[in-house]
Amino acid sequence: MTDELTHFDKDGKAVMVDVGEKPLSARVATAGGMVQMKPETLQQILAQRIKKGDVFSVARLAGIMAAKQTPALIPLCHPLPLSSVELDFNSDPLSGRVAISATTKVTGQTGIEMEALMAVSVAALTIYDMCKAIDKEMVIGEICLLKKTGGKSGTFVRS
Repeated sequence: MTDELTHFDKDGKAVMVDVGEKPLSARVATAGGMVQMKPETLQQILAQRIKKGDVFSVARLAGIMAAKQTPALIPLCHPLPLSSVELDFNSDPLSGRVAISATTKVTGQTGIEMEALMAVSVAALTIYDMCKAIDKEMVIGEICLLKKTGGKSGTFVRS
């Protein structure tokens, strides 16, 4: 692993990293995050009583769409031909906590972590948006890379 920042040239100007000479590699990244809400709010979601619709289905779709739009929103991210984006929601009705995970896959020349992080972030924001009428105290947090494989830096697993 290197401490060298690759998104700046020798004069400190931002540049998109040239990955043209790098070999193709199967890459997978999983990110996680959470939405903390009132237990009553989560119970409404699980009972399909949110007026805007099926919260987790809409959030899943939003996360997939966000992963596909990552290079349009994060400067210097390369557009990637995603082969898969999967989102999962794990609910704890007693605490009102929803854990979100997103796994992104690509065979490419650069990493896929930002797409996984973007998917989790937008899925969490979508849950907030769909439920804010009944719970404005929701908290979004703990968004982080959980695991990544492939590429020059190899495997990373959050401890």
